[in-house]
Amino acid sequence: MKILYMNIKSFKSKRLRGIITNLVIVAVLITVFAFSYAGGTLRVFNSEVGTQAIYQGNVEGKNVALMINVYWGDEFIQPLLDVIEDKQVKCTFFIGGVWAAVNEDLIKEIIEKNCEIGNHGYLHKSQDKLSEQESHNEINKTHQIIKSTTGIEMKLFAPPSGAYTNKTVEIAKDLGYKTIMWTRDTIDWRDQDENLIYTRAIKNVQGGDLILMHPTGATLKAFPRIIDYLKKNNFNVTTVSEALS
Repeated sequence: MKILYMNIKSFKSKRLRGIITNLVIVAVLITVFAFSYAGGTLRVFNSEVGTQAIYQGNVEGKNVALMINVYWGDEFIQPLLDVIEDKQVKCTFFIGGVWAAVNEDLIKEIIEKNCEIGNHGYLHKSQDKLSEQESHNEINKTHQIIKSTTGIEMKLFAPPSGAYTNKTVEIAKDLGYKTIMWTRDTIDWRDQDENLIYTRAIKNVQGGDLILMHPTGATLKAFPRIIDYLKKNNFNVTTVSEALS
């Protein structure tokens, strides 16, 4: 009888642990979904990758960087630059090589507005699926195109789609680059909603944040509001390099 009681007790204990474990898993999944939907950044690092890529700048300062990844959206670049000039701020544009090859004038305009140019690979290929040579070529080819156009030696590399491996970081470093990710993603390429983009950019913002954007119509509408909010709250809207310093 005692043995039977112990077995029942053990069964109940195991079942209880199972229920608790399942509840914890569900809670985690709900948190991840809610956090992602709100535009936050959940930092889950692959054990192979480690923490070598940069997700945030200096949290002790008041610098915040708006980083704009460019492979398309030509028609929105100049209007974005007009807002940048009007608001007297600076941003970082991560440029795709294939785009740079046919948009020399826009690149020069970006530089004239005192904005920073970064490397976004040549053909928007996912770095985690490339050989070492292919990864090297994607970064270096873009570097050479922009250097020949502007004379600038870029120092920041943003992996397309945020996909990278430890080798990506090493290759970028060998080419003189820091690998840059983001603190918060507006997901503006998918969600063409001005208010949603605005909320994702400014919610719980802090010094050192790197805010990812793209040249879209909805982003252009939200852009002045984002800058105004940041300035009103005493943030300095500047380049990624200055946010890191």
